[in-house]
Amino acid sequence: MKNFALIGAAGYIAPRHLRAIKDTGNRLVAAYDKFDSVGIMDSYFPQADFFTEFEIFDRHCSKIKATDKKIDYVSICTPNYLHDAHMRYSLRLGADVICEKPLVLNPWNIDQLVQIEKETGHRINTILQLRLHPSIVALKQQVDAAPKDKIFDVDLTYITSRGNWYYTSWKGDVHKSGGIATNIGVHFYDMLQWVFGKVTKNIVHVMAHDRCAGYLELEKARVRYFLSINADNLPENAVQGEKRTYRTINIDGSEFEFSQGFTELHTESYKRILTGNGFGIEDARESINIVHAIRNAQPVGLVGDYHPLAKLPAAKHPFGW
Repeated sequence: MKNFALIGAAGYIAPRHLRAIKDTGNRLVAAYDKFDSVGIMDSYFPQADFFTEFEIFDRHCSKIKATDKKIDYVSICTPNYLHDAHMRYSLRLGADVICEKPLVLNPWNIDQLVQIEKETGHRINTILQLRLHPSIVALKQQVDAAPKDKIFDVDLTYITSRGNWYYTSWKGDVHKSGGIATNIGVHFYDMLQWVFGKVTKNIVHVMAHDRCAGYLELEKARVRYFLSINADNLPENAVQGEKRTYRTINIDGSEFEFSQGFTELHTESYKRILTGNGFGIEDARESINIVHAIRNAQPVGLVGDYHPLAKLPAAKHPFGW
């Protein structure tokens, strides 16, 4: 049994980590969040110590180093811009790390983390759960088996509706979340480059507070993508089904289905990490490069080969910004 600490216990994604720790037969000994809405912990680890001040959490984690509660892993579920600092802290605490995506916001932070791994002898793992999705694994095998000169035509559409709260939270601040492409899309870009090879061209057509559309050329694919948090962008069949999320990949004119099975993949990720087969810093590097380039690109508008939904009218910011 391994001992875990959790930083970011009140966040949206924290319950998946709590479940993964429990389902893999380990225990949570300490948790931190500046918000105290963490009643979900009662369903998993009611005996875990909880702190709302980081300094007190740090003191506690240091004090239990000499006990049977010494922390082996720190799981990080904090806002994106804090990942880097919390990973550094955890490595220097003497623990391995399991960090939510995106690992960091900027590519240069990766090299610094590699150095701290070497200094501490501990390892950073990240959650790239789409690489474990059975349908995605089968797709990669299909692509790897295709003729070497085969280039696939791919359309990726991902619409995950968010209310006005999004813009008040850290997620609506590009400096904290990295913007739409980073916050809701980084795992899709990772999946695309894992399946189809490295990016050779990266063009952004549309970039706004609620959407991002562009074009990627990879070694084995031409990809048009559209990401949105605007419910008005949902297709009619999704609206009629009262769904708030729509995700689809069209490959060479055929629909590729992978909508089910997302929520169980954190436990699978933990199983791999605990056996030494997790995804590390270098696995995350290419997707961080992709989203950083998108975030800093100058949109070219509706020219060239763009996603059909890129033509949807721009939405006004809910706060009039």
